[in-house]
Amino acid sequence: MAKKFICEQCGQTFEAASKPDKCPICGADASKIKEVKSKGVNTNGNVYTFCYAAVMVIIVAFLLAFVASALKETQDANVANDTKGQILTALGYDKAAINVADVYAEKVQDNVFEGGELKAFDGKFNTTYGALIKNGELHVFTATTAGGEQAYVIPVVGRGLWGGLWGYIAVNEAKDKVLGTYFYHESETAGLGARIGEKWFQEQFIGKPIFGEDGNVALTVVKAGSAQKDNEVDGVTGATLTSNGVAAMVKDGLTVYKDFLGQASAAPTCPVGENEETDVEQ
Repeated sequence: MAKKFICEQCGQTFEAASKPDKCPICGADASKIKEVKSKGVNTNGNVYTFCYAAVMVIIVAFLLAFVASALKETQDANVANDTKGQILTALGYDKAAINVADVYAEKVQDNVFEGGELKAFDGKFNTTYGALIKNGELHVFTATTAGGEQAYVIPVVGRGLWGGLWGYIAVNEAKDKVLGTYFYHESETAGLGARIGEKWFQEQFIGKPIFGEDGNVALTVVKAGSAQKDNEVDGVTGATLTSNGVAAMVKDGLTVYKDFLGQASAAPTCPVGENEETDVEQ
């Protein structure tokens, strides 16, 4: 790195890699040449590098925190709107073709089932229901389907092969038949368990009776290709564990609402293809 020098004889400054034997300007000998010491920051030193990196990290962290805070309200609104869209999907609406917020406000009412009756819920709209259900806060959405039928929508939660499952089940006014469903997942395998989020799988539930002859919840998911009873739905090929998860979510989820549905509690959940050789997600 070049250093800066000054010649005391001619007063001129110049740069050189090291102190020269004579001034390149006036020819004065080396005794007249002095190095000019910089009083600035050594930008090539480790201390400067560390301090610079630390300051940049702090600035970036501050900016990220500011942006996250500034966008939180918008993010929360988007999540709420997406959840409302999921509820409307269970009711037969195409959320891509409607204004979700407007249709939800017109067609859906959020209620809480407590003390044996539905009471209008006037709190902040929830986007997850697992903890609420566990704590006994049972939300029931009274609504009108895309076909004009009166319906109730019940949130359900469960566990798949790799993570959480959730969904909404729309039942008819008599509370004994499915009008529509919406299911999704946290991290199921693409092309296998993730297919529970596809329309073909969800539409299998439409028209299915919820209860068996004994009054227990009988709606369930069975091994792919083996559905024979009115309340059975084919699982996803190669995704037995996820299908089991949906079966448990549906049966156990509806059972939690047994008092609202006016039926007896369900028998223990039977895994898909129990005592049979099953496919497992790879």
